[in-house]
Amino acid sequence: MTTEKFKSEIETLIKFFNIYCHDKHKNQYKKEYIIPYKDIEIKEEVELCDECHEMLKYSILRLQECPNDPKPRCRNCPDPCYEHEKYKQMAKMMRYSGFKLGLTKAAQKVKKFFKNS
Repeated sequence: MTTEKFKSEIETLIKFFNIYCHDKHKNQYKKEYIIPYKDIEIKEEVELCDECHEMLKYSILRLQECPNDPKPRCRNCPDPCYEHEKYKQMAKMMRYSGFKLGLTKAAQKVKKFFKNS
């Protein structure tokens, strides 16, 4: 995956986690993430609860370690790396945040995602 694609994936994850956590959970706190990838380092400060920070860390790690190039959508991956329960948590969060953002295109993809899973 290119570094630009990786940056875009990280930005999307953070945006979706922010929406979900701020609507559904309490006790958020800021935490700085320093995310290395190939020849870059991305620094992001994110305000989430403990549960969402843990899930974000897990998601970033999965993204960093994705062996596929180009990276497929996780639902289309021949060898999924997410644990089943974490996959279900991510799907729930992505569906909620996508609809909340009002992204028609994203909402359609999320609906398709749940029909296929």
